[in-house]
Amino acid sequence: MATSFSQTTPLRSIFQPPQNLSKPILLSHSSESSYSFKRSSAYVTLKLPRSITLSKGLSTLHRRKRIVRAATIEEIEAEKSAIETDVKNRMERTLENVRTNFSSIRTGRASPSMLDKIEVEYYGSPVGLKTIAQISTPDASSLLVQPYDKSSLKAIEKAIVNSDVGMTPNNDGEVIRLSIPQLTSDRRKELTKIVAKQVEDGKVALRNIRRDALKAYEKLEKDKKLSEDNVKDLSSDLQKLTDDYIKKVDAIYKQKEK
Repeated sequence: MATSFSQTTPLRSIFQPPQNLSKPILLSHSSESSYSFKRSSAYVTLKLPRSITLSKGLSTLHRRKRIVRAATIEEIEAEKSAIETDVKNRMERTLENVRTNFSSIRTGRASPSMLDKIEVEYYGSPVGLKTIAQISTPDASSLLVQPYDKSSLKAIEKAIVNSDVGMTPNNDGEVIRLSIPQLTSDRRKELTKIVAKQVEDGKVALRNIRRDALKAYEKLEKDKKLSEDNVKDLSSDLQKLTDDYIKKVDAIYKQKEK
């Protein structure tokens, strides 16, 4: 049952130190708040500051604050620039891959690039044919493959036979000759389908690059580095860039189709 106190009861008589401490509790003053006592007819309330320190080895209590450093404008611009550079480099490589794939398709006229995709098993490792042999065009309808190492002739011949170039190699023990047959109507239609498939693959690759960049921009927005309007503007610019590269792919496709 609570004990009531009269107006003349000294405060120190009701606030005595615990029996297990030889000295009173010492309270440290905080600049954020001050000690105050509230007296009623039945109790005394002690309001403490946010942090207190107790003597005699007792714990110190603190309210910790987490400090987060905001990114600077320069850092945000650097991240945006890195994303844009990566997008352009990847799209340029995609366009170059489409060109390379097109050049490997024979269209009736001899070109060393027709053999660019052929890999030869050379001393246990696959290597590009053009790295171990010189490829030339004696005339408009034939290719000449002259290996730097004559012991690789058989391996080169096998690689050409197993490829999809559609040419039969003639190995005379010194060089390999390839004759390019004239295209038939059926073969032209078949090649047109192959080219169209390569074009579509290139466009899909460009759209995937755009998707990856959008995810990177959305992450910056989530991290509070870009606003929603910033992301919308960047997405619009990214779409324009993607459309430009798709037009470039269509242009080289029309040229190849002819």
